[in-house]
Amino acid sequence: MQTRSPLSAKLARCGRGLTAGLVALCLAVSTAGQALAQSLPVVRDAEIEALVRDYARPILKAAGLGSSNINIVLVNDQSFNAFVAGRRMFINTGALVTSETPNEIIGVIAHEAGHIAGGHQERLRQQLARAQTMAIVATLLGMGAAVAGAAGGVGGVAQAGGGLAMGGAEMARRGLLGYQRTEEVTADRSALDYLEATGQSARGMLITFKRFASALSLSGARVDPYQVSHPMPRERIANLQTLAEASPYFNKTDPEALQLRHDMMRVKIAVYTQGQGAAARIFRKGSGGLAAQYGDAIATYLYGNPRSALQKADALVKANPKNPYFHELRGDILVKANRPAEAAQAYASAVKLDPAKSGILRVAYGQALLATGKQDSIEKAVDEINRGLERDRENISAYRYLAQAYGQLGQVAEAELATAEGYFYSGVYKEAKVFAARAQMKMKRGSPAWVRAQDIINYKQPGKKKG
Repeated sequence: MQTRSPLSAKLARCGRGLTAGLVALCLAVSTAGQALAQSLPVVRDAEIEALVRDYARPILKAAGLGSSNINIVLVNDQSFNAFVAGRRMFINTGALVTSETPNEIIGVIAHEAGHIAGGHQERLRQQLARAQTMAIVATLLGMGAAVAGAAGGVGGVAQAGGGLAMGGAEMARRGLLGYQRTEEVTADRSALDYLEATGQSARGMLITFKRFASALSLSGARVDPYQVSHPMPRERIANLQTLAEASPYFNKTDPEALQLRHDMMRVKIAVYTQGQGAAARIFRKGSGGLAAQYGDAIATYLYGNPRSALQKADALVKANPKNPYFHELRGDILVKANRPAEAAQAYASAVKLDPAKSGILRVAYGQALLATGKQDSIEKAVDEINRGLERDRENISAYRYLAQAYGQLGQVAEAELATAEGYFYSGVYKEAKVFAARAQMKMKRGSPAWVRAQDIINYKQPGKKKG
């Protein structure tokens, strides 16, 4: 499990208006989803990504988004939150850990799909422009009244002008918040339709809103319902409960195998983000079975002895030899133990068994091959990393390993182009252009690599003027 990008000051959460400790599902507006992703602490993990995609696939199809290339991004943040920007759906790891069943996260995904399918982002941009116009007009009218009052020596008129300006801006702000609340209600109702169409329960949505309501009640905060961008949790429950309970699928539970995958995902995130004792907290109501053993093995890998961790990973593989992520854990442990050749074998097994064909696992395989330092393994590493990048073009760390591999093979131009790609997908465009130009000087003009270098050199950032 990997994270990238420092936590940015831009990560001002949409739900902050509820309480400091309660973050609601929110709709983010961004003209550049890639730029937003770069500003967030993004988590990359083959197992978690595969599970969340499996949750999302039928929902997106029901929403008419099955062929829209919706990208789900995992954000390393412990609050319960999800939001959309462009064609990207962002889900906090805190939401994944807090949810006790797959159905709860599926409900979150259904809600966010409602925002995308409903075109809410574009309409919200229009509302923002309208609110800004209203605020500007109100300010100009207020200034005019204030100037007229001052010129006529009438202090009361001048004061009224200031009040007119502030009142107009407040009216615009409240109008925008009211519009956002309406869109949230619409997304909730759309989510019910998608869950019904896919034969799934809306119970998870109700559990989520009840959790929000409980947190709000415990906080003791007094919230003006007209000063927030989302309906109050109790209001959302009242709007949904009757319809949700009327569904023939309301009492349907998640398949046992899917619940196990969910439990393993939760314990994995918890141990990585909350420390060694997190697994015990996740399963305090019971033994946890295989998921608890998985959490224990991960905790031993992160905080304990590699030899002991390897024994626990071997036990997991023996219990379920077809699980690719148990083999991946073995590979991680062997890398840490400085046994790259054996790690490469473990990752090769993970790649072979992975039904999702994750680029992340191929890159890990290539990284282990590279660490062996053997010529033939380095050549194979280049092939594996490139195959991983075919599946996952924005895997920034992969370009670093690819550049290293090309460098060890003496292929300088290719190494510089890989470095340029890494900078490009990191959003560091100036450095990307420098390395692309250096690479291009060593390449045959018009070759695919030369053309790609030219694309990077010619790239113009959205919103930036040419020249």
